[in-house]
Amino acid sequence: MIKQSLIEFFERDLKKIKQEISLYKQESTLWIVKGDINNSSGNLCLHLTGNLLHFIGATLGNTGYVRNRDSEFAAKNIQREMLIAEIDATIVVVTATLKNLPDSDLDKIFPLEKHGRSVTTENMLLHLLAHLSYHIGQINYHRRLIEAS
Repeated sequence: MIKQSLIEFFERDLKKIKQEISLYKQESTLWIVKGDINNSSGNLCLHLTGNLLHFIGATLGNTGYVRNRDSEFAAKNIQREMLIAEIDATIVVVTATLKNLPDSDLDKIFPLEKHGRSVTTENMLLHLLAHLSYHIGQINYHRRLIEAS
């Protein structure tokens, strides 16, 4: 039951990022940082896809994905169509991995520690979903703030 909800919410929120990225009037504004805004929407997009491809795809789905977290924040001026393609690929990996995950695995300890402690896979997936939602709000705020100026 919860697994189907997780699939639905991850897919919904990844599509929301895609929508937010598409709403930027000028592609170049995806990469603007200004004042106290330290992360551009482009970098947050890369961070979120990298995070999910690592923790869900590679860790639970054995996809072989190798994360480079530093580049998620260092990369600049990647074309919008490439970001959208990355989001689409992430949707495929996340939904396929979760669909193939046995329900009994949700109660097992997640293979990686979360902030130095062991948690269940269900707990980690809920954490990843909350992390995704938090950054979606930042992307939305960034877009509205940057494009208003």
